[in-house]
Amino acid sequence: MDFEGKIISREISELLWESEKTVATAESCTGGRIAEAIIAVPGASKYFKGGIISYVNEVKENLLGVSHQLLEEKTAVCEEVAVAMVKGACKALATDYAVAATGVAGPSGGTKEIPVGTIWLACGTPEHVVTCKVEEDHGRDINLAIATNRAMQLLRDFLKSAEKPKEAKES
Repeated sequence: MDFEGKIISREISELLWESEKTVATAESCTGGRIAEAIIAVPGASKYFKGGIISYVNEVKENLLGVSHQLLEEKTAVCEEVAVAMVKGACKALATDYAVAATGVAGPSGGTKEIPVGTIWLACGTPEHVVTCKVEEDHGRDINLAIATNRAMQLLRDFLKSAEKPKEAKES
């Protein structure tokens, strides 16, 4: 893990530790790399409950509750599936937050509509999920590293926004 990744992991650790909230992962193409980045900080067992590596659609459906119809109509590489994976991971692992990744890391598997390097990331709660799309192909290893780093940034930023106190309304 690079230096920036370690800093982000530490920030996520501090945010979750202080808020006493929990997180899980639901990963397809990243195959556990996001979970590995989260647990890089000692004490992660206080807030990281686990992850589901759903490399195939059957696991997305059976463990994460992603709709078969959605997978058939849109494929596994779409924003809606990433959102469903977050919600499914929160439910399956009973966590406050989850982060998910689904995409085509390469070197093959892409199509004209969904080229290699297309990876959808999502994080949030069952009620509110934010997403991010990675679209450039730099080769499998770099695609996975970029997706993992972007997922961690997305989670950190989401947690920071969740921790901000609500502004008082003026009367």
